[in-house]
Amino acid sequence: MRAKRFTRSAIAVLAIGLGACSPTALIKKSLGDELAKQGQSQEDDPGLAREASAFYLKLSESLLKDTPDNLKLAEAVGAGLSQYSFAYVAFEAERLAATDAQVAYRINERAKRLYLRAHQHAMRALELSTPGFRAKLAHPDAKQWPLLSQDQVGLAYWAAASWGGYISLSKDSPDAVADFPLAYRLATIAWKANANYGNGGLSSLMGSFESAQPGGSLVKAAHYFDAAITISQGKNAGPYIAKAEGIALAQGQREAFEMLLKKAIETSDQHPDLSNDIMRQRALWLLRSADDLF
Repeated sequence: MRAKRFTRSAIAVLAIGLGACSPTALIKKSLGDELAKQGQSQEDDPGLAREASAFYLKLSESLLKDTPDNLKLAEAVGAGLSQYSFAYVAFEAERLAATDAQVAYRINERAKRLYLRAHQHAMRALELSTPGFRAKLAHPDAKQWPLLSQDQVGLAYWAAASWGGYISLSKDSPDAVADFPLAYRLATIAWKANANYGNGGLSSLMGSFESAQPGGSLVKAAHYFDAAITISQGKNAGPYIAKAEGIALAQGQREAFEMLLKKAIETSDQHPDLSNDIMRQRALWLLRSADDLF
């Protein structure tokens, strides 16, 4: 009889659990988890990656609306939209700016919208996981700033990166530019929680913020970029390009600029993957544009 009572109690508890998490919700969560994993996988064909991105991102966004507490999916969506905007939209606008300003402007506006969308997804997830996150981030007292768990570091990274991307394309908007200190603050909070995050990506982002802020220290920015190169063991082309644009170009050092870009190309050739291939294309374009940049 005791065994039967225990069995009935266990079934009742399970029934309550299933009622709280319906089969549909379980399916959506499982699919969301799988999409988050796919977002972190590598595709070595740039054309296929671009063609598949739109479908993947739309499906992921749709699932995220139904499972907003899935932090990994939110991170994947923020990352995917940010990377898509950087690699395929904003870069295209940069390349067209000198030959077709009107088309470049329209593409640039699209890149801004994608960056903002990525930022909103990531920030919404941070707010859901830490109620009052936005208010704490904006608080003038550093002691009130939010602390991040390791599960939130990726979200904060992409929220800051997409915010920075949006601001960089919105220099004609005082309201957007005014948010720069908050975006840098968010990146700093993430960096303090895990300086090695993203195979050096977070340290590189810190260097980009430091070199871009008014009165920023290029020496300090260079340390961040060098740290990113060390963390990635020299296998990531991104920090070399970030240092070329953030330090060498800012100081008018063409020789150093070209040397860093060539190092990025060499790194991409030695360690081929989608990210390095995209950065290789940027490095080649920057080298071709050097006469206009200096």
